[in-house]
Amino acid sequence: MKVALGFKAHSGWAAFVAMGKSKDGLIVIERRRIELIDDGETWAKQPYHAAEHLPLPEARKIVKNGINSAQRVAKRRLKEILIACANSNLKVLACGVITPEPMPNWSSDEILAVHFRMHKAEGVLFPDALAKGAEANNIPLLAVREKRLDDISQKSFGRPVVDLMKYATELGRTAGPPWGKDHKLATIAAMIALKEI
Repeated sequence: MKVALGFKAHSGWAAFVAMGKSKDGLIVIERRRIELIDDGETWAKQPYHAAEHLPLPEARKIVKNGINSAQRVAKRRLKEILIACANSNLKVLACGVITPEPMPNWSSDEILAVHFRMHKAEGVLFPDALAKGAEANNIPLLAVREKRLDDISQKSFGRPVVDLMKYATELGRTAGPPWGKDHKLATIAAMIALKEI
């Protein structure tokens, strides 16, 4: 079966959904939470906050290590998912990642200087790590901007995103609980990726 992966990330974890095409339509193959930090590295959930009160040389190192850790773990998680899919005779066609608005090209020093920027940087960190993980594993990637979901939904399906959320809710009934907003958004990302790539 051909499938697409969908992700909605948070600090240190993501909701993951694998969507497949069957003769009867789309189905949820799998859904779960995946961790995007290694055990014992809770600081890596918010590396800018972990570095906030440190001297700049040390703060830069913490931020760099946090970014590298997120990218390394995301790459590994995507590889694990690909192996599991291959073992189940599933062919991964694409990966959709719900993303925030892109960040200005601030340096680590500029981000650490303003608390609001640290929140923004950490909000971009894990979706970006998932996108890089998909690319590193040669999975065609579709970054789906959350604030543009309605426009993207209209373009891809000719329907508003509220209709796709209702459809994702129905799909979730077959998957069982838990099935929250994050799962629905990950489902929509997978649906769009399956259609567009």
